[in-house]
Amino acid sequence: MAQHFLLSTGARTLSLGKVLRLSDDEAYARFKAIRFADNGGEAFCPKCGSTDLYTLARRKMWRCKGCGWQFSVTSGTIFAARKLSIRDILAAIAIFANGAKGMSALQLSRDLDVQYKTAFVMAHKLREAMAAEDAGKQVSGDVEIDGMYVGGYVKPANHKFDRKDRRLLENQTGKRQSVIVARERNGKTITFAAKSEAAAVPALHGKIAPGSTVYADEASHWDAFHASYDTKRVNHSVCYKDDDCSTNMAESFFSRLRRAEIGTHHHIAGPYLASYAAEMDWREDRRRVSNGEQFAAIVTAAARHPVSRQWKGYWQRRADS
Repeated sequence: MAQHFLLSTGARTLSLGKVLRLSDDEAYARFKAIRFADNGGEAFCPKCGSTDLYTLARRKMWRCKGCGWQFSVTSGTIFAARKLSIRDILAAIAIFANGAKGMSALQLSRDLDVQYKTAFVMAHKLREAMAAEDAGKQVSGDVEIDGMYVGGYVKPANHKFDRKDRRLLENQTGKRQSVIVARERNGKTITFAAKSEAAAVPALHGKIAPGSTVYADEASHWDAFHASYDTKRVNHSVCYKDDDCSTNMAESFFSRLRRAEIGTHHHIAGPYLASYAAEMDWREDRRRVSNGEQFAAIVTAAARHPVSRQWKGYWQRRADS
């Protein structure tokens, strides 16, 4: 029997110990090389792009001779206005990358010895940078689509005669949402959140390239795809797979997302559902990539992502955040 990739030596190319043993200068130099990789690791002004700079060595900052802006290695990135050291940030990313089913903010806060809210915001900044890599992208070829309902759980009453049919709308809390997935067979995954599968149909059209073959179940709202794509359907009340027609790859992704929800995070609040789904589709697409490569990819995405408008000053509830 073939060994699972995650158990192989090829999956382990990152040592958290090595990251923690980096000196502050070594961690700074590593982050600087990634942050300014477009200029061979040498600093340039994030505002105007000029490479003509004054170096403020004591403060590890620069001042642009062109526009006069003073900046640091994290200015203009998702880590702008940071308080953690660069080494702690790299350690946080290493811990985050090593979570095969995600990483809870509580565990991250304990590993880094920081407040829960610090770890919570840090993790969501990483998710935002990871999700940005799929922005504007489409899936193509053989594409499976499906939806997974999340939230709105109504605890059943103790006695059977008091229990309500939770499938009926009047017996739901109104907090239920759907994660919608469009997944290429042996390819990339795209997710987003919607109120329901039916409400997601217009947006889903824009995420599937013309000429693709779409595989879906028998839910009536997927009928709209027949006019735009070669669409194949499988009736799950009869079978899970009919020849080559199935949505097993989409449902495989949902099984991992559900494990992350129940086993790692225990609860995902509605406003953050899309972020957690985007994190898991990023992990799903890189499930055969070593943890060292995942670490490097997350650091690169975060270092090149602009300042987060959602998470900068999140706990201060600033009006411009």
